[in-house]
Amino acid sequence: MSDAIRLRPGDVLGLGAVGLRTRRLRTALTAVGIAIGIAAMVAVLGISASSRADLLAELDELGTNLLEVTPGQSFFGDSSKLPVDAPAMVRRIGPVESAAATATVTASVRRTDFISPLETGGISVLAAEPNLLSTLDGTLSSGTFLNAATDRYPTVVLGADTARTLGISSVAGSPRVYLGGQWFTVVGILDPLPLAPTIDRAALIGFPIAEAMFGIDGSASTLYVRTTPAQVDAVRAVLPATANPAAPTEVRVTRPSDALEARAATDDALTALLLALGGVALLVGGVGIANVMVISVLERRREIGVRRALGATKQHIRVQFVVEALLLSGLGGVTGVLLGAVVTGGYAAVRGWTIAVPILAVVAGVGIALLVGAVAGLYPAARAARLTPAEAVRTT
Repeated sequence: MSDAIRLRPGDVLGLGAVGLRTRRLRTALTAVGIAIGIAAMVAVLGISASSRADLLAELDELGTNLLEVTPGQSFFGDSSKLPVDAPAMVRRIGPVESAAATATVTASVRRTDFISPLETGGISVLAAEPNLLSTLDGTLSSGTFLNAATDRYPTVVLGADTARTLGISSVAGSPRVYLGGQWFTVVGILDPLPLAPTIDRAALIGFPIAEAMFGIDGSASTLYVRTTPAQVDAVRAVLPATANPAAPTEVRVTRPSDALEARAATDDALTALLLALGGVALLVGGVGIANVMVISVLERRREIGVRRALGATKQHIRVQFVVEALLLSGLGGVTGVLLGAVVTGGYAAVRGWTIAVPILAVVAGVGIALLVGAVAGLYPAARAARLTPAEAVRTT
């Protein structure tokens, strides 16, 4: 007798799939609810992972061993200055590979002398040492950088944003800009520098011409320091006392790459919010499964009664409907994972990122969908199991 009522795993799956096959439209619409929730969660995690992967690749390329030294404030709140010999002193630190200074110049840059000096376009003028480009690991989109042969003459190198603002894309034809009341020849245009955005928005001239024309005293407003990667923290600790021995507390040392890393940290809050929204969609999908399963029990009372009359136990009925709910949610989960992966890939491709879909997100997506389906199917399954054969086949 026990053999006659035994339900093998294959039989369980077959019975669970009956309801899905016979009500295909309802199955598809219900699975969509689960799929949307899972797709949202997978896409959020995938896009976040792709963004992080791209950021790490960018940091690896740019290097995290660049430090930026700037004057801070005195004890009384006044702006301090770095000593003129600060760059030379910093270069004496053993792990320092290179150091280059820039100094703020009070002047405006315009495309022509017909534009008012008040229209600066957000462009600053900086005096720069010839080794600034190599210290920043920068590249040129056109022309050459300042050197010993050009930094004492009215020549200028434009940052990427500055060149775009002035409408200059190439040094071909020796374009000129009106800088501080005199024409300067553009000898170079820089590519973007993610670790030095100030340079992107600047026009760079040599220290000698800046001292001769604009009377700067040679004191650096910013000192960029490239160190041995393994000694970044050690160099950072000694830079204040080295750059300004008389007032080390008035020196501020930062690492530009920290700003990029902080950008990833700020994404965590948005990621959590989007995951919560995906969870809401998933909850709605779970309610939809429960609703469909309850309706399915009501529609299949006769089937349940016949099966009970033929020897099916309450456990058999309960398992049948739980499995049906699991298959329904599993279908939605797999569809959602695929959809989320497609969205991640498309978004990453548009942004030019490395595509990264965490395997944990894939496994968790299907797992969460099955869990939601199991929970959603418990009540309808228990309700079906409570029906007696006579009650189930009775016309209502």
